[in-house]
Amino acid sequence: QVQLVESGGGLVQPGGSLRLSCVASGSTLDHYAIGWFRQAPGKEREGVSCISSKDSWIYYVDSVKGRFTISRDNAKNTVYLQINSLKPEDTAVYYCATRPYFCSRYSTAFDSWGQGTQVTVSS
Repeated sequence: QVQLVESGGGLVQPGGSLRLSCVASGSTLDHYAIGWFRQAPGKEREGVSCISSKDSWIYYVDSVKGRFTISRDNAKNTVYLQINSLKPEDTAVYYCATRPYFCSRYSTAFDSWGQGTQVTVSS
């Protein structure tokens, strides 16, 4: 079982940037797809981005394309989500999650989850 810990969230002004990190332990991430999800108050959890094992496929939800970048550093067993040009509607708790090899748009397809990191975009 993979254990995941997210960090890097915070309070940022509109237009600002953050880099979220998802550090894994208990297993290497080489054979896992990593998804980033977010959940705003009163809303359903939304898949934001996903990177498959071997980085062969990367997904972004339309609302973040061109602003978010997912990447992984297998040597550090870490996946990153660089988020730029932040908007108030990006405010949410951001979670990372893993599943074997391939991405899925469904959060229920992911096996292991972190505890989340809060991102708040406000002036």
